[in-house]
Amino acid sequence: MELRQLHYFVKVAQTLNFSEAARLLFITQSTLSQQIRQLENELGTALFERNSHSVSLTENGASLLPLAEKTLLAARDCKDRIRDLQTAVSGELIIGTTFSFCPILTETLQNFLREYPGVKLVIFSKSMEELMEMLRKREVDFVLAFKPLEEYGEIESHVLFEDKLSVILRKDHPLAQRESLSVGDIAHLGVAMPAKGLQARNVLDHHIDIVREGLDVTVELNDVNMLLDIVQSGICISILSDATIYHRDNLKAVPLDIPGNRMVGCIHMLRNTYRKKSAEIFLKMLSRSSEVSALAVPGVGNHR
Repeated sequence: MELRQLHYFVKVAQTLNFSEAARLLFITQSTLSQQIRQLENELGTALFERNSHSVSLTENGASLLPLAEKTLLAARDCKDRIRDLQTAVSGELIIGTTFSFCPILTETLQNFLREYPGVKLVIFSKSMEELMEMLRKREVDFVLAFKPLEEYGEIESHVLFEDKLSVILRKDHPLAQRESLSVGDIAHLGVAMPAKGLQARNVLDHHIDIVREGLDVTVELNDVNMLLDIVQSGICISILSDATIYHRDNLKAVPLDIPGNRMVGCIHMLRNTYRKKSAEIFLKMLSRSSEVSALAVPGVGNHR
């Protein structure tokens, strides 16, 4: 049994489609089928039920899947450990970040790339739910996101900074000089609303009923940059975290006066797993960056 065969088996099990799995693995379908047959012969059991219309896991195949995934993860950890022993910082660092975190990564990304050119950075920007699932599957090394409303038992969170929901508007807007704004203050204004799934929207929906409060939602988007562009044009206001406008000098964030208006920016990692040196260095650089410092870090390293 080879790790390559287990990798092929897992990909077919995930897609339940030999053609699609072969495409994702960059091999021919005949090669994939041959490797799966060899694995089945070695194990002495069929792993998939195949017919002209569908592919499904057999009982033994379903039992093998979590064991194969665990074996592949252990092999990857071993490879990372040896690489770290051979050289100070190298390899690949895979980061998951929510859209709201992107504006505060610029300085750290630039400094890290300059100082550690041997590390390939791969960054995924997705919703929190998607990123947490990727973290569970070890598809990212860590996630940068606000503290979720639900608990993830296998994931530990380190506090990076505290933030809050704010009304985002142009600095020349008549309400920009207010110290805070209530929902009633903005009910008559057009709102470019973050789409469901973004953490700012999750927090807002948790505390208020948008329809009942009478907010005039003119557009919903899951692209924070596009939301900010709309606000910058003067067409609408938006409701997002303060962190999202860090590099937008002509925008203002005025705290939204609602109960429990607190968002905690966190580093999320799987418990009891090996952490690459590159990840430790990147996160240390991030915690010391001017972008994070500007958000009044209350205590980096706190665990949940």
